[in-house]
Amino acid sequence: IVHTYFIQPFTIPTSSLEKTLLIGDFLFVSKFHYGARAPQTAVAFPMVHDTIPVAGVKSYTNWPQIPYFRLPGFQEVKRNDIVVFNWPVDTVRMFFDTSGKHYKKPIDKKSNYVKRAVGIPGDSLKIIDGKIHINNKPLVLPERAKPQYSYIVEGKGQGFDLRALAKRYNITDPVGWYDRNKRLYYFKSISDESLNLFKNHPNVGNITRFIQPKGEKDARIFPNDNRHNWNGDNFGSLYIPEKGKTVNITPDSYSYYKRIIEVYEGDEMGIDRKLSVKGNQVLLNGEPITSYTFKQNYYFMMGDNRHNSEDSRYWGYVPENHIVGKPVLIWMSWDANASGMDKIRWERLFTTVGGEGKPVSYFYYVLIAIVGFFGIRYIIRKKKKA
Repeated sequence: IVHTYFIQPFTIPTSSLEKTLLIGDFLFVSKFHYGARAPQTAVAFPMVHDTIPVAGVKSYTNWPQIPYFRLPGFQEVKRNDIVVFNWPVDTVRMFFDTSGKHYKKPIDKKSNYVKRAVGIPGDSLKIIDGKIHINNKPLVLPERAKPQYSYIVEGKGQGFDLRALAKRYNITDPVGWYDRNKRLYYFKSISDESLNLFKNHPNVGNITRFIQPKGEKDARIFPNDNRHNWNGDNFGSLYIPEKGKTVNITPDSYSYYKRIIEVYEGDEMGIDRKLSVKGNQVLLNGEPITSYTFKQNYYFMMGDNRHNSEDSRYWGYVPENHIVGKPVLIWMSWDANASGMDKIRWERLFTTVGGEGKPVSYFYYVLIAIVGFFGIRYIIRKKKKA
């Protein structure tokens, strides 16, 4: 009951929100902020997600499915919130699985992702040279957000490897050479804070942010059709659907909403829908369609690690019924690359995920409270014995 309706522990497995949330952070995720979602999969192995550990087999059956229901929350998903959600296009057996096995998964058994909600229902989103714009204005990120971008860095001094230097400045993802003859390095993920330290080193020359040019098509990018020459750095403009709003459906726009109509508001709701284009007409189950009214809200999720994040730029919208909860507390942080007691990132223990200013650890307050609790209980028991 606690896991389903109140608080559930999660861990951060990837670097898509690196510098904001780190690999090895253990989170408490609130289910009640956005409203707890009732279980939809009726038959499942308890206390595991999509796979039974060791056995490596599915932990659930696809049938029967309980209709979607969410309890009222006390807040909606706000722009820039960090959100845990079910990966909408998930078919892999389990997270990080390389077996090649694929399943049609119920919504609540899809892999859990954590990203930042950069676009909310009703927004118009555009990415210009890597910078997000919402409703034609640059997105202002909260102070704790640490966006990272890719850079081409010129190295000075023969025999001096900038990749080793990068780790000293907390650049955790040094990729390698961009042009070895010209001593140009390609670094995938550098935050503004690290960049300011890195560029002042005497062995570092010119630094240029790597940007995919406008008009250079990336076939992996949503809406994955032949009509849009978009890429991860120059994307959109894209409307984010809002419940109850109606849009025109044309041969130019239908690919934006095809998965919404067929899957999120079709197949996953038990409705048989097929959208197609014939000439200048869009057909729904063979009948012409010129508009569509959305049945739920949608969100656009992105990682702060811009060039090392699989997010809505690649697979599109996140439906409201896929929202799991809101991360509220880092209760433990484990650095697998460190040794001894340094494996624990002490400064991150019991820090809040949201809020203004630098994160503050409440670990010692928690420790004092625990010691005080057991101390008082010991005194009470001693007095009772006396």
